[in-house]
Amino acid sequence: MRPPRAFAAVPKTKIARVRVYAPPAPNPLFNQSDLVVAIETDAGITGIGEGGSKEMLEQCAGRLIGQDPQYIERLWQDMSRAFFYPPGREKEHALGALDLALWDIRGKALGLPVHALLGGMVRNHCECYNTGGVIPGIRSGMSVKERAQLTIAAGYRAFRMDAASAPANTTYNTSERLNRLYDECAQAREGVGKSGDWVIDFHQRFDLQEAVRGCNLIESLAPFFVEDPVRTEAFQEDLPILRRMAKVPIAAGEEWGNRWDFNKLVENHDIDFVRATLPNVGGITEMMKIAAICETHFVGIVPHFTGPISTAALVNSLGTFSGPVLMEYNFQGRPFTYLPVCLDFKEGKLYPNDRPGLGVEADFKPLRQIAEITERATNRAQTYFRPDGSITNW
Repeated sequence: MRPPRAFAAVPKTKIARVRVYAPPAPNPLFNQSDLVVAIETDAGITGIGEGGSKEMLEQCAGRLIGQDPQYIERLWQDMSRAFFYPPGREKEHALGALDLALWDIRGKALGLPVHALLGGMVRNHCECYNTGGVIPGIRSGMSVKERAQLTIAAGYRAFRMDAASAPANTTYNTSERLNRLYDECAQAREGVGKSGDWVIDFHQRFDLQEAVRGCNLIESLAPFFVEDPVRTEAFQEDLPILRRMAKVPIAAGEEWGNRWDFNKLVENHDIDFVRATLPNVGGITEMMKIAAICETHFVGIVPHFTGPISTAALVNSLGTFSGPVLMEYNFQGRPFTYLPVCLDFKEGKLYPNDRPGLGVEADFKPLRQIAEITERATNRAQTYFRPDGSITNW
Protein backbone atom coordinates (compact mmCIF):
# COMPACT_ATOMS: atom_id res chain seq x y z
CA MET A 1 0.00 0.00 0.00
CA ARG A 2 1.51 3.34 -1.04
CA PRO A 3 0.06 6.78 -0.07
CA PRO A 4 -1.19 8.85 -3.00
CA ARG A 5 1.23 11.37 -4.42
CA ALA A 6 0.67 14.95 -3.27
CA PHE A 7 0.39 17.57 -6.00
CA ALA A 8 1.30 21.08 -4.87
CA ALA A 9 2.42 22.66 -8.15
CA VAL A 10 0.52 25.33 -10.03
CA PRO A 11 -0.95 23.75 -13.18
CA LYS A 12 0.69 24.73 -16.44
CA THR A 13 -1.14 27.73 -17.81
CA LYS A 14 -0.56 30.99 -19.63
CA ILE A 15 -1.87 34.51 -19.18
CA ALA A 16 -4.31 35.20 -21.99
CA ARG A 17 -5.78 38.59 -21.19
CA VAL A 18 -5.69 41.46 -18.70
CA ARG A 19 -8.71 43.69 -18.21
CA VAL A 20 -8.90 46.94 -16.24
CA TYR A 21 -12.15 48.21 -14.73
CA ALA A 22 -13.21 51.45 -13.06
CA PRO A 23 -15.49 51.13 -10.01
CA PRO A 24 -18.77 53.09 -9.85
CA ALA A 25 -17.15 55.99 -7.95
CA PRO A 26 -13.37 55.75 -8.58
CA ASN A 27 -11.03 57.32 -6.05
CA PRO A 28 -9.53 60.46 -7.67
CA LEU A 29 -6.31 60.24 -5.60
CA PHE A 30 -3.72 58.35 -7.59
CA ASN A 31 -1.96 56.79 -4.60
CA GLN A 32 -5.31 55.38 -3.49
CA SER A 33 -6.34 54.13 -6.93
CA ASP A 34 -9.09 51.51 -6.75
CA LEU A 35 -9.13 50.45 -10.40
CA VAL A 36 -9.85 46.72 -10.54
CA VAL A 37 -7.42 44.53 -12.47
CA ALA A 38 -8.32 41.04 -13.74
CA ILE A 39 -5.62 38.70 -15.10
CA GLU A 40 -7.25 35.88 -17.07
CA THR A 41 -5.51 32.58 -17.81
CA ASP A 42 -6.17 29.90 -20.41
CA ALA A 43 -6.95 27.51 -17.54
CA GLY A 44 -10.01 29.52 -16.56
CA ILE A 45 -8.49 31.01 -13.39
CA THR A 46 -8.82 34.80 -13.03
CA GLY A 47 -6.72 36.75 -10.56
CA ILE A 48 -8.04 40.00 -9.07
CA GLY A 49 -5.84 43.00 -8.19
CA GLU A 50 -6.33 46.71 -7.59
CA GLY A 51 -4.59 50.01 -8.30
CA GLY A 52 -2.51 51.78 -10.91
CA SER A 53 -3.44 53.98 -13.87
CA LYS A 54 -4.67 52.94 -17.31
CA GLU A 55 -1.45 53.84 -19.15
CA MET A 56 0.95 52.20 -16.71
CA LEU A 57 -1.24 49.12 -16.33
CA GLU A 58 -1.31 48.68 -20.11
CA GLN A 59 2.48 48.82 -20.35
CA CYS A 60 3.15 46.45 -17.44
CA ALA A 61 0.35 44.05 -18.38
CA GLY A 62 1.73 43.81 -21.89
CA ARG A 63 4.74 41.99 -20.48
CA LEU A 64 2.50 39.33 -18.92
CA ILE A 65 0.61 38.12 -21.99
CA GLY A 66 1.61 34.55 -22.89
CA GLN A 67 3.64 34.08 -19.71
CA ASP A 68 3.24 31.40 -17.04
CA PRO A 69 1.70 33.17 -13.99
CA GLN A 70 3.44 30.96 -11.44
CA TYR A 71 6.80 32.72 -11.92
CA ILE A 72 5.78 35.80 -9.96
CA GLU A 73 9.25 37.06 -9.01
CA ARG A 74 10.50 36.70 -12.59
CA LEU A 75 7.45 38.50 -13.95
CA TRP A 76 7.91 41.26 -11.35
CA GLN A 77 11.52 41.78 -12.44
CA ASP A 78 10.54 41.86 -16.09
CA MET A 79 7.74 44.40 -15.62
CA SER A 80 10.06 46.55 -13.51
CA ARG A 81 13.16 46.46 -15.71
CA ALA A 82 12.16 45.76 -19.31
CA PHE A 83 11.63 49.37 -20.40
CA PHE A 84 15.05 50.81 -19.51
CA TYR A 85 13.85 53.79 -17.45
CA PRO A 86 13.75 52.91 -13.73
CA PRO A 87 10.15 52.62 -12.50
CA GLY A 88 8.79 55.59 -10.58
CA ARG A 89 5.98 55.51 -8.04
CA GLU A 90 3.27 55.59 -10.73
CA LYS A 91 4.64 52.50 -12.45
CA GLU A 92 5.31 50.70 -9.17
CA HIS A 93 1.66 51.25 -8.27
CA ALA A 94 0.49 49.59 -11.50
CA LEU A 95 3.07 46.83 -11.23
CA GLY A 96 1.86 46.21 -7.69
CA ALA A 97 -1.78 45.93 -8.79
CA LEU A 98 -0.85 43.20 -11.26
CA ASP A 99 1.34 41.49 -8.67
CA LEU A 100 -1.69 41.21 -6.34
CA ALA A 101 -3.59 39.47 -9.13
CA LEU A 102 -0.72 37.05 -9.77
CA TRP A 103 -0.71 36.04 -6.11
CA ASP A 104 -4.48 35.66 -6.29
CA ILE A 105 -4.04 33.24 -9.21
CA ARG A 106 -1.41 31.28 -7.28
CA GLY A 107 -3.70 30.85 -4.29
CA LYS A 108 -6.74 29.93 -6.38
CA ALA A 109 -4.74 27.37 -8.39
CA LEU A 110 -3.60 25.67 -5.19
CA GLY A 111 -6.84 26.17 -3.29
CA LEU A 112 -5.05 28.08 -0.53
CA PRO A 113 -5.20 31.62 0.88
CA VAL A 114 -2.20 33.76 0.04
CA HIS A 115 -1.20 33.98 3.72
CA ALA A 116 -0.74 30.19 3.72
CA LEU A 117 1.60 30.47 0.72
CA LEU A 118 3.68 33.07 2.59
CA GLY A 119 4.24 30.88 5.66
CA GLY A 120 0.96 31.27 7.49
CA MET A 121 -0.53 33.84 9.85
CA VAL A 122 1.43 34.79 12.95
CA ARG A 123 -1.46 36.77 14.48
CA ASN A 124 -5.13 36.06 15.14
CA HIS A 125 -6.20 39.34 13.58
CA CYS A 126 -4.81 42.67 12.40
CA GLU A 127 -5.42 45.58 14.77
CA CYS A 128 -6.70 48.78 13.17
CA TYR A 129 -7.15 52.47 13.68
CA ASN A 130 -9.90 54.37 11.91
CA THR A 131 -9.63 57.01 9.17
CA GLY A 132 -12.86 58.03 7.52
CA GLY A 133 -14.92 55.01 8.50
CA VAL A 134 -18.35 55.41 10.09
CA ILE A 135 -18.09 54.72 13.81
CA PRO A 136 -21.43 54.42 15.63
CA GLY A 137 -22.21 57.45 17.77
CA ILE A 138 -19.71 59.87 16.26
CA ARG A 139 -21.34 63.07 14.98
CA SER A 140 -20.08 66.27 13.45
CA GLY A 141 -18.97 68.82 16.01
CA MET A 142 -17.94 66.34 18.69
CA SER A 143 -14.82 67.09 20.73
CA VAL A 144 -11.59 65.20 20.20
CA LYS A 145 -12.08 63.55 23.59
CA GLU A 146 -15.55 62.25 22.69
CA ARG A 147 -14.40 60.91 19.32
CA ALA A 148 -11.43 59.19 20.95
CA GLN A 149 -13.66 57.51 23.54
CA LEU A 150 -16.10 56.19 20.94
CA THR A 151 -13.30 54.95 18.67
CA ILE A 152 -11.74 52.83 21.41
CA ALA A 153 -15.21 51.62 22.48
CA ALA A 154 -15.77 50.41 18.89
CA GLY A 155 -12.82 48.02 19.27
CA TYR A 156 -10.08 49.91 17.46
CA ARG A 157 -6.55 49.65 18.87
CA ALA A 158 -5.89 53.38 18.55
CA PHE A 159 -7.56 56.72 17.91
CA ARG A 160 -6.15 58.72 15.02
CA MET A 161 -6.24 62.51 14.59
CA ASP A 162 -4.80 65.19 12.31
CA ALA A 163 -2.45 67.86 13.58
CA ALA A 164 -4.75 70.82 14.30
CA SER A 165 -6.60 70.60 11.00
CA ALA A 166 -8.28 73.51 9.23
CA PRO A 167 -10.77 73.40 6.33
CA ALA A 168 -9.16 72.40 3.05
CA ASN A 169 -7.99 75.12 0.66
CA THR A 170 -7.83 77.75 3.40
CA THR A 171 -4.92 79.42 5.18
CA TYR A 172 -2.92 77.18 7.50
CA ASN A 173 -0.78 79.22 9.87
CA THR A 174 1.66 76.63 11.18
CA SER A 175 2.76 78.73 14.17
CA GLU A 176 -0.81 79.36 15.28
CA ARG A 177 -1.78 75.73 14.71
CA LEU A 178 1.12 74.43 16.77
CA ASN A 179 -0.20 76.46 19.67
CA ARG A 180 -3.47 74.49 19.44
CA LEU A 181 -1.74 71.14 19.06
CA TYR A 182 -1.12 70.34 22.71
CA ASP A 183 -4.70 71.01 23.83
CA GLU A 184 -6.21 68.74 21.20
CA CYS A 185 -3.69 65.98 21.88
CA ALA A 186 -4.41 66.26 25.62
CA GLN A 187 -8.06 65.58 24.78
CA ALA A 188 -7.05 62.52 22.77
CA ARG A 189 -5.04 61.15 25.68
CA GLU A 190 -7.93 61.74 28.07
CA GLY A 191 -10.35 60.12 25.65
CA VAL A 192 -8.40 56.87 25.15
CA GLY A 193 -7.52 56.64 28.82
CA LYS A 194 -4.25 56.10 30.63
CA SER A 195 -3.55 52.78 28.91
CA GLY A 196 -5.09 53.55 25.53
CA ASP A 197 -3.30 54.45 22.31
CA TRP A 198 -3.64 57.45 20.04
CA VAL A 199 -1.74 58.51 16.93
CA ILE A 200 -1.36 61.84 15.17
CA ASP A 201 -0.69 62.62 11.52
CA PHE A 202 1.38 65.77 10.94
CA HIS A 203 0.62 65.36 7.21
CA GLN A 204 3.96 66.92 6.23
CA ARG A 205 2.50 70.30 7.21
CA PHE A 206 5.53 71.49 9.14
CA ASP A 207 9.10 72.38 8.33
CA LEU A 208 11.80 70.65 10.34
CA GLN A 209 12.04 73.14 13.21
CA GLU A 210 8.25 73.21 13.55
CA ALA A 211 8.07 69.41 13.49
CA VAL A 212 10.65 69.26 16.26
CA ARG A 213 8.65 71.72 18.33
CA GLY A 214 5.41 69.86 17.72
CA CYS A 215 6.90 66.49 18.68
CA ASN A 216 8.40 67.89 21.86
CA LEU A 217 5.15 69.62 22.81
CA ILE A 218 3.22 66.34 22.90
CA GLU A 219 5.95 64.00 24.16
CA SER A 220 4.49 63.86 27.69
CA LEU A 221 1.14 62.69 26.25
CA ALA A 222 2.81 59.51 24.88
CA PRO A 223 1.49 59.23 21.31
CA PHE A 224 1.78 55.76 19.81
CA PHE A 225 3.47 57.49 16.87
CA VAL A 226 3.71 60.78 14.99
CA GLU A 227 3.10 60.23 11.30
CA ASP A 228 4.91 61.99 8.44
CA PRO A 229 6.31 64.83 10.58
CA VAL A 230 8.29 66.38 7.70
CA ARG A 231 8.03 66.59 3.92
CA THR A 232 8.49 63.30 2.06
CA GLU A 233 11.10 64.91 -0.21
CA ALA A 234 13.22 65.61 2.89
CA PHE A 235 12.89 62.24 4.61
CA GLN A 236 16.45 61.06 4.09
CA GLU A 237 17.92 64.33 5.35
CA ASP A 238 15.44 65.58 7.95
CA LEU A 239 14.17 62.43 9.66
CA PRO A 240 17.64 61.53 11.04
CA ILE A 241 17.88 65.09 12.45
CA LEU A 242 14.38 64.88 13.91
CA ARG A 243 15.23 61.53 15.48
CA ARG A 244 18.11 63.13 17.40
CA MET A 245 15.98 66.07 18.60
CA ALA A 246 12.63 64.43 19.44
CA LYS A 247 11.74 61.41 21.56
CA VAL A 248 8.33 60.42 20.18
CA PRO A 249 7.94 57.31 17.95
CA ILE A 250 7.96 58.21 14.26
CA ALA A 251 6.03 56.63 11.37
CA ALA A 252 6.70 57.67 7.78
CA GLY A 253 6.36 56.67 4.17
CA GLU A 254 2.75 56.47 3.00
CA GLU A 255 3.74 58.29 -0.21
CA TRP A 256 6.85 56.23 -0.72
CA GLY A 257 7.73 53.23 -2.77
CA ASN A 258 10.21 50.43 -2.50
CA ARG A 259 12.83 48.85 -0.24
CA TRP A 260 15.55 51.21 -1.45
CA ASP A 261 13.54 54.20 -0.21
CA PHE A 262 13.14 52.75 3.29
CA ASN A 263 16.39 50.84 3.68
CA LYS A 264 18.67 53.39 5.37
CA LEU A 265 15.97 54.93 7.56
CA VAL A 266 15.08 51.47 8.87
CA GLU A 267 18.67 50.33 9.20
CA ASN A 268 19.59 53.43 11.21
CA HIS A 269 16.40 53.34 13.33
CA ASP A 270 15.44 56.82 12.17
CA ILE A 271 11.81 55.65 12.04
CA ASP A 272 9.89 53.24 14.24
CA PHE A 273 7.14 52.33 11.79
CA VAL A 274 7.21 52.02 8.00
CA ARG A 275 4.06 53.26 6.27
CA ALA A 276 4.54 51.11 3.14
CA THR A 277 1.30 49.84 1.65
CA LEU A 278 -0.21 47.85 -1.21
CA PRO A 279 -0.17 48.05 -4.13
CA ASN A 280 1.94 51.22 -3.98
CA VAL A 281 5.25 49.56 -3.12
CA GLY A 282 5.05 47.14 -6.05
CA GLY A 283 2.75 44.47 -4.69
CA ILE A 284 3.08 41.59 -2.27
CA THR A 285 6.38 40.51 -3.83
CA GLU A 286 8.04 43.78 -2.86
CA MET A 287 6.15 44.16 0.43
CA MET A 288 7.61 40.93 1.79
CA LYS A 289 11.13 42.21 1.07
CA ILE A 290 10.37 45.44 2.93
CA ALA A 291 8.96 43.35 5.78
CA ALA A 292 12.20 41.37 5.93
CA ILE A 293 14.23 44.58 6.29
CA CYS A 294 11.87 45.76 9.04
CA GLU A 295 12.06 42.45 10.88
CA THR A 296 15.85 42.55 10.77
CA HIS A 297 15.87 45.92 12.56
CA PHE A 298 12.78 45.49 14.79
CA VAL A 299 10.78 48.18 13.00
CA GLY A 300 6.99 47.87 12.76
CA ILE A 301 4.73 48.34 9.73
CA VAL A 302 1.68 50.62 9.72
CA PRO A 303 0.34 50.46 6.14
CA HIS A 304 -1.59 53.38 4.70
CA PHE A 305 -5.09 52.49 3.50
CA THR A 306 -5.74 52.19 -0.23
CA GLY A 307 -8.64 50.26 -1.78
CA PRO A 308 -10.60 47.32 -0.36
CA ILE A 309 -8.92 44.63 -2.50
CA SER A 310 -5.51 45.96 -1.50
CA THR A 311 -6.61 45.94 2.14
CA ALA A 312 -7.48 42.25 1.79
CA ALA A 313 -4.00 41.72 0.34
CA LEU A 314 -2.47 43.54 3.33
CA VAL A 315 -4.15 41.13 5.74
CA ASN A 316 -2.76 38.19 3.76
CA SER A 317 0.78 39.55 3.56
CA LEU A 318 1.36 41.50 6.79
CA GLY A 319 -0.55 38.89 8.76
CA THR A 320 2.56 36.76 8.24
CA PHE A 321 5.00 39.47 9.43
CA SER A 322 6.26 38.77 12.96
CA GLY A 323 6.84 42.42 13.87
CA PRO A 324 4.27 45.00 15.07
CA VAL A 325 1.42 45.74 12.63
CA LEU A 326 -1.30 48.37 12.95
CA MET A 327 -3.55 48.89 9.92
CA GLU A 328 -5.21 52.13 8.92
CA TYR A 329 -8.83 51.23 8.10
CA ASN A 330 -11.20 53.32 6.03
CA PHE A 331 -14.23 51.21 5.24
CA GLN A 332 -16.42 50.67 8.31
CA GLY A 333 -20.00 51.32 7.24
CA ARG A 334 -19.02 51.68 3.56
CA PRO A 335 -20.17 48.66 1.49
CA PHE A 336 -18.85 47.90 -2.01
CA THR A 337 -21.50 46.65 -4.42
CA TYR A 338 -18.93 45.18 -6.81
CA LEU A 339 -17.21 43.17 -4.04
CA PRO A 340 -19.81 40.82 -2.55
CA VAL A 341 -16.99 39.00 -0.74
CA CYS A 342 -13.93 40.93 0.39
CA LEU A 343 -13.01 42.00 3.93
CA ASP A 344 -13.65 40.26 7.25
CA PHE A 345 -13.89 43.22 9.62
CA LYS A 346 -15.44 43.17 13.07
CA GLU A 347 -15.18 45.46 16.09
CA GLY A 348 -12.12 47.38 14.96
CA LYS A 349 -10.17 44.37 13.68
CA LEU A 350 -9.48 42.72 10.33
CA TYR A 351 -9.53 38.92 10.34
CA PRO A 352 -7.89 36.41 7.99
CA ASN A 353 -9.97 33.80 6.18
CA ASP A 354 -9.36 30.51 4.39
CA ARG A 355 -10.78 31.53 1.01
CA PRO A 356 -8.36 30.80 -1.88
CA GLY A 357 -6.13 33.57 -3.14
CA LEU A 358 -6.78 37.01 -1.68
CA GLY A 359 -10.22 35.88 -0.53
CA VAL A 360 -11.97 38.41 -2.76
CA GLU A 361 -14.88 37.87 -5.16
CA ALA A 362 -15.71 40.57 -7.71
CA ASP A 363 -18.97 41.28 -9.50
CA PHE A 364 -17.92 42.90 -12.77
CA LYS A 365 -21.42 44.05 -13.81
CA PRO A 366 -21.30 47.36 -11.86
CA LEU A 367 -17.78 48.04 -13.20
CA ARG A 368 -16.82 49.88 -16.38
CA GLN A 369 -14.07 48.31 -18.48
CA ILE A 370 -11.46 50.89 -19.47
CA ALA A 371 -8.68 48.71 -20.91
CA GLU A 372 -8.09 45.25 -22.35
CA ILE A 373 -4.62 43.88 -23.03
CA THR A 374 -4.21 40.75 -25.20
CA GLU A 375 -0.92 41.40 -27.04
CA ARG A 376 2.55 41.03 -25.57
CA ALA A 377 4.44 44.34 -25.32
CA THR A 378 7.76 44.05 -27.14
CA ASN A 379 8.32 47.52 -28.58
CA ARG A 380 11.51 48.86 -26.95
CA ALA A 381 11.28 46.27 -24.17
CA GLN A 382 14.84 45.10 -23.68
CA THR A 383 16.57 42.98 -21.05
CA TYR A 384 19.73 40.96 -20.69
CA PHE A 385 20.02 37.63 -18.95
CA ARG A 386 22.82 36.29 -16.82
CA PRO A 387 24.31 32.91 -17.84
CA ASP A 388 21.94 31.23 -15.37
CA GLY A 389 18.87 32.78 -17.02
CA SER A 390 18.05 35.42 -14.41
CA ILE A 391 17.16 38.94 -15.59
CA THR A 392 19.66 41.78 -15.50
CA ASN A 393 19.51 45.28 -16.95
CA TRP A 394 19.96 46.00 -20.62
